[in-house]
Amino acid sequence: MSNLASKLRLPQFKETQWQILAGPVLIMLILAMMILPLPAFLLDMLFTFNIVLSLMILMVAMFTQKTLEFSAFPTVLLFSTLLRLALNIASTRVILLDGHTGAAAAGRVVEAFGHFLVGGNFAIGIIVFAILIIINFMVITKGAGRIAEVGARFVLDGMPGKQMAIDADLNAGLIGEDEAKRRRSDVTQESDFYGSMDGASKFVRGDAIAGLLIMAINIIGGLMIGMLQHDMSFAQAGETYTLLTIGDGLVAQIPALIISTAAGVIVTRVSTEQDVGEQMVSQLMTNRASCCWPPGLSACWVLFRECQTWCFYCLPLRCSALPGGCADANCKRRPSARH
Repeated sequence: MSNLASKLRLPQFKETQWQILAGPVLIMLILAMMILPLPAFLLDMLFTFNIVLSLMILMVAMFTQKTLEFSAFPTVLLFSTLLRLALNIASTRVILLDGHTGAAAAGRVVEAFGHFLVGGNFAIGIIVFAILIIINFMVITKGAGRIAEVGARFVLDGMPGKQMAIDADLNAGLIGEDEAKRRRSDVTQESDFYGSMDGASKFVRGDAIAGLLIMAINIIGGLMIGMLQHDMSFAQAGETYTLLTIGDGLVAQIPALIISTAAGVIVTRVSTEQDVGEQMVSQLMTNRASCCWPPGLSACWVLFRECQTWCFYCLPLRCSALPGGCADANCKRRPSARH
């Protein structure tokens, strides 16, 4: 076998890094999920993995100091969208086939999202699902897509100036040939990244539209299958299949909302030596006015009779106890630059 591998010039398994197989294996698994029927326990594992994956992507986006450190985000966004759509297809198959057996037909995760999060009320579930779609589609995705579009335009317009600046530094002897190559590579990767993000935002928008269509198909198809094939009443079929559909939609849209937030964080951040959390805290808490005015203004709420609750009494204390508050020595007025 080793001789055959050497004749065919195939790399040995020990010499092949596992990252090389991650992309093809993931694509094959997604295609298999779209075609093959999956049991309920496997759907539970995949839904949980999807939620954990979205949280991991958000954490990487939050702790990334420079945009190019997560240049694979557009591809990750594509794969995560395909994974959610494949899970929607697999869960739709299970719901329509075995939905008449009960709320646990599509797994415990879908049942938990359909009963625990919305209290088993399918009307509340539809409203919550619609609100998540609106937040994801109209607010986060639309804003992130516009920022990526404008960012790509400005990056492309600024490429000639950056290239000429690199050539000028190289000709002046300020940088070496290797540093010039690295800077040119960074400029090219930055333009490619923002160009990819401009198109990758359409994936999330299409995923939100697909979620609405899948929910409508599941409810209508479940009503027809329940009444025509399983002799269920209209009310019973509507409650059963609607709860399953809402649980399936929520367990898919919550990761979509998290990844959309990660996309917004990536395109709105400014590349510095700090991550997003350090930027927000350091810039919010260094201004004396921003540290001292909120406790005083929040204390005015207790002058209104309707606001005389313990929350408004504790609000000034909480504001003044924030890092950088008036009691903090870091909030001292900076010395004037004028002499």
